[in-house]
Amino acid sequence: MDRALAVLEILARLGTAGVTEIAEELGVHKSTASRLVAVLDSRGYVSQLKSRGKFQLGNSIVRLARTATPDGDLVRQSQELCAELAEIVGESVNVSILDGNRSVSIVKADGPSGVGTNTWVGQSSPAHATASGKLLLTELSDSEIAERVGESPIALTSETLTDVPALVESLNSIRERGWAESEEELELGLNAVSVPIRDYTSKMIAALSVSGPAYRLLPERFEDVARAALDTSQRISNRLGYAVT
Repeated sequence: MDRALAVLEILARLGTAGVTEIAEELGVHKSTASRLVAVLDSRGYVSQLKSRGKFQLGNSIVRLARTATPDGDLVRQSQELCAELAEIVGESVNVSILDGNRSVSIVKADGPSGVGTNTWVGQSSPAHATASGKLLLTELSDSEIAERVGESPIALTSETLTDVPALVESLNSIRERGWAESEEELELGLNAVSVPIRDYTSKMIAALSVSGPAYRLLPERFEDVARAALDTSQRISNRLGYAVT
């Protein structure tokens, strides 16, 4: 059971992985990893990408995410509204939560464009390199932020903030503004804008993000997209019992 859960965690972290890679991560023989993956595949917890022979998290994980608490209610209350926002802005929309030093997607809605983003439910990314993660980090104190991201946050691109004091300063600006942006910090050619979702206690429990290709989701669109996203996140927050005082 422990190893099977470890396989799911590996796929959540890496996105996709082959049996050989999973075996190396687990430190077990390839045949053992193959059996674990086969069992998970038979139950729908992983699925194989036929074009590459690698595996990713399957639909059963999505089903669990939709029914789990407390995030299950968040998923149920936000899916429809995220789909509406995706149609309005023409880009992909995600809802993410903070898990340690990573931002984890629990809802995804694709926009009408044929060109979107390579994200999926269950995907996790370094928080310091994403709009959603940076926004969620603003709920923490400066010392907690430094502890979460570590002394040397990894650089995903040349635009990733890896200097902790500079990151903290950037997060302070985000905190004051009320929404976050990411310009090719996670992936070259990918931009994103993120706004908060709050519960009945006024606590930020998740981030709603709009992401798209950098050539289409240009910086000059960020404020307009943020306004549209804030309207949607407010509606989701209201469904969760949040009320502006």
